[in-house]
Amino acid sequence: MQLVVARIGRAHGIKGEVTVEVRTDEPELRLAPGAVLATEPSATGPLTIATGRVHSGRLLLRFEGVQDRTGAEALRNTLLIAEVDPEEVPEDPEEFYDHQLIDLDVVTRDGTIVGRIAEISHLPYQDLLIVRRPDGSEVLIPFVGEIVPEIDLQEQRAVIDPPPGLLDESQAEIAAEREDS
Repeated sequence: MQLVVARIGRAHGIKGEVTVEVRTDEPELRLAPGAVLATEPSATGPLTIATGRVHSGRLLLRFEGVQDRTGAEALRNTLLIAEVDPEEVPEDPEEFYDHQLIDLDVVTRDGTIVGRIAEISHLPYQDLLIVRRPDGSEVLIPFVGEIVPEIDLQEQRAVIDPPPGLLDESQAEIAAEREDS
């Protein structure tokens, strides 16, 4: 099975290094020197990581055969994809691979059916569960512990505790209209 583990950003310096937006909780495993990664678009790869280092809080990678800034810039926005055994699970029980979450039923704490997870959107600061509702519409649910307190893989469901307005805009609280307690 294939997992997107990073997206290549801009070139860094003149020796072929690139910044990467990490999309894995295991970068030391998936983005280590020597790792061979498939790419999207596929014509760009496969790419073999030659070196990796952290600079000012960002991961920088250099790939074999990419020796200069021009080569590095040509890789911009390429997705890096690792081949992973489908039976493999993250070490931390609070972490999940995308394929484990796709198609889980989403219900509120009181059992109300919200829909089914259609995809996961990986944003820089948090992930979003894109949930397809029974009527065909979609709702975006921040994948944070306060809102998604339980993932039950045995029961194939995600339990959510949505704040007012997340599922129904008519219930949204407008800050200017709240009464101070």
